[in-house]
Amino acid sequence: MKRVDFDYFERHFPHRPSDAHKGTMGTLVSLTGSFGFAGAAILSAKAALRSGVGLHYQVLPESIYPLFGTAVHESVCVPVKGEQGRICLSDTDAIRPILDKATAVLIGCGMGCTEETAAAEKAVLRSIECPVIIDADGINALSRHIHSLDDCQGALILTPHIKEFSRLSGISVEEILSDPAKHAERYSISHRDVILVLKGHRTYIAQNGEVYENIAGNSGMAKGGTGDVLAGVIASLTAQGAEPYQAAVMGVHIHALAGDLAAAKLSQTAMLPSDIIDALPEIYTKIEDTIGS
Repeated sequence: MKRVDFDYFERHFPHRPSDAHKGTMGTLVSLTGSFGFAGAAILSAKAALRSGVGLHYQVLPESIYPLFGTAVHESVCVPVKGEQGRICLSDTDAIRPILDKATAVLIGCGMGCTEETAAAEKAVLRSIECPVIIDADGINALSRHIHSLDDCQGALILTPHIKEFSRLSGISVEEILSDPAKHAERYSISHRDVILVLKGHRTYIAQNGEVYENIAGNSGMAKGGTGDVLAGVIASLTAQGAEPYQAAVMGVHIHALAGDLAAAKLSQTAMLPSDIIDALPEIYTKIEDTIGS
């Protein structure tokens, strides 16, 4: 089993040329958020933008557009009608021109888990070729339609916590907890087109039997919304051109380091997921100093 260090960033962190512009630093399209869960969309979007992506398009139900637009000023919002405050299948035709621009797509954070959201997710997976990052409700929807994984033409990054992984794999929570690294490795071997980020006390990132273990982070990160931040970081690095597996490994470590920095400043008790986002600039400054950007 491997562990990441700053040498890894020197080898794999996305290069930012001096003549870069927004069109050359990746385009991330997010299908996240629903009525009552606007915060998940806000957190993932802010994390993605803080992680360097050139353009961010936010597809969201029109019912949460005012709240999102007030909180996040840098995203291009694409409000859709939705159904009961959630993105639905009938919205997918309208957003296809936006999806065609994407260098990565993020699905799931706070999106809701219904048959309609699952149908929308499956339609998106069939229609795009860029890497897709699927988190939270997107994973829960997939667990009922596991064959949809076969429809994805690009790289697929799944970011489940233990319970979500249990639903996805059919393995009990207790069995997974007995040896999460082993189960992450086995899942990555049996689903060779999937990059698995198995979140927990130790997070394991696996592809084709290769596993990285992340030992940074702290229990102050055990708060709702922390996973949305992680999904945004990974999606942003992927959109900028990092190889998806490397983006997942780096994203997990960056997120954990920012969590440790937030805890050092604010305490594990008082820190919030938004504080992890606020800590990201200091982590990226250290990375840039290391790699000589």
